[in-house]
Amino acid sequence: MLPNRSLAAALLAWVLFWALMVLVAIEDFRRDGGAALWQPVLWETSSALVATGLLLLQRRFTARHDALISQPWRWAALQARWLPLYWIAFAPLAFGIRHLVYGWAGASYDHEPWSEVLVYEALKITVFVCLFTAVGFGLLSWRQLLDERVRAQRAQALLREAELARLTRQMQPHFLFNALNTVSSLMHVDVARADATLVRLADVLRAAMDLGARPQASLADELRLARAYAAVMAERFEGRVALDWEIEDAAMKVLLPAVSLQPLLENVFRHTVETRREPTRVRVSAACREGELVLRVEDDGGRLDGEPAPGGQGVALANLRARLDALHGARAGFTLSALAPRGVRAEMRVPCAS
Repeated sequence: MLPNRSLAAALLAWVLFWALMVLVAIEDFRRDGGAALWQPVLWETSSALVATGLLLLQRRFTARHDALISQPWRWAALQARWLPLYWIAFAPLAFGIRHLVYGWAGASYDHEPWSEVLVYEALKITVFVCLFTAVGFGLLSWRQLLDERVRAQRAQALLREAELARLTRQMQPHFLFNALNTVSSLMHVDVARADATLVRLADVLRAAMDLGARPQASLADELRLARAYAAVMAERFEGRVALDWEIEDAAMKVLLPAVSLQPLLENVFRHTVETRREPTRVRVSAACREGELVLRVEDDGGRLDGEPAPGGQGVALANLRARLDALHGARAGFTLSALAPRGVRAEMRVPCAS
């Protein structure tokens, strides 16, 4: 509904603008003593037809940049690249239509020398394009604002509905049970390690409760929970897992669905580390690429035989996909893919401008 409203508003503004231009041209023509009113109507409608065609062509190839509306100067620069096309094509096409219609009417269309026409029309169409680019910016900004409000409401609803599921499934009771067993075992051989593990476990629970109270969290906050969780699990699987963290500084402030990174790590520990005896290397990377954050969790030992069954970690992944869609729509996504010769990659993409 929102895109339809924006389109209707843009069409109405466009029609009213050219209707005003036609009326002004008719009035000026009559004031100068002209009688054939079809002539000023032809002048402005030919300009309207050509400008509409060029504008639609521009829109066809620039719609993919709508996500950059939160970066006004970059968005405007991409629109400005189309100005040379208007300078080259507008006057020849519009005046060609006028010459053609005048010829059909058995009249001659006289105008200033082409050098003057091209310069004047280029200046005029530049003003028009800038005006409607500003209008388009306003409509896109308004639409984005409403979209974000709707998505935020949907995200809040999903978060409320998933709160109990998150506490019972994403932070699985078996994790707490095994973590406490790890602490209990360490108490007999290394009290300092047992104490450190308890501190990390407290960090996990504190971070999870903090992030669970909001729909989005920065990557920096997500990493705080993920690192604490990974540290606890590394104690449990001592010598069987190694983690690499490759995080770009520019990505730290990007917003993600709250509690979205930790379930990806838990998926690796549950379905790979826990099921094999060989050491598993896990790589967590995050970087901004072409306006979007690419967050990956990869291991070198898992197999992708289909997603986990409902009731397990599949609930967390389905919930993550739903929240990504609620927050960003088609601009975000989540995929699982197999690596060669062995391993699984979980990849999440969100706009860096979030």
